[in-house]
Amino acid sequence: MISHVFVGVTDFQRAFGFYSAIMEILGLQLKFCDADKPWAAWMASGKARPLFIIGAPYSGAAAAGNGQMIALLAPTRTAVDKAYAAALRNGGSCEGVPGLRLEYHPDYYGAYFRDADGNKLCVCCHDAVA
Repeated sequence: MISHVFVGVTDFQRAFGFYSAIMEILGLQLKFCDADKPWAAWMASGKARPLFIIGAPYSGAAAAGNGQMIALLAPTRTAVDKAYAAALRNGGSCEGVPGLRLEYHPDYYGAYFRDADGNKLCVCCHDAVA
């Protein structure tokens, strides 16, 4: 359903460090990085799409939207915890600590945070604990 998601950032090097730490934990690989453009993209191993892309906004206007959020799928609840910790270590801010969100469904485990540009993200796992 989704080809790619583009997230605008104002400081590419800072954002690249932030997102690289999270993507590594989620098992996503870097498809490309061009600091001169600047932009970078990650993808699941062996998959051409979807891409998660960061870069400077084309218009040069503010980077973050209001009311939007991107949720990244984690393979385990431990990965949610680790991605959240990495986000905060790399300049992110808390929007909701890792935990069950029973209002969504009994096994929804997620964490919410913003990058330094104010983009809101979620990392979540939908699997039951074995």
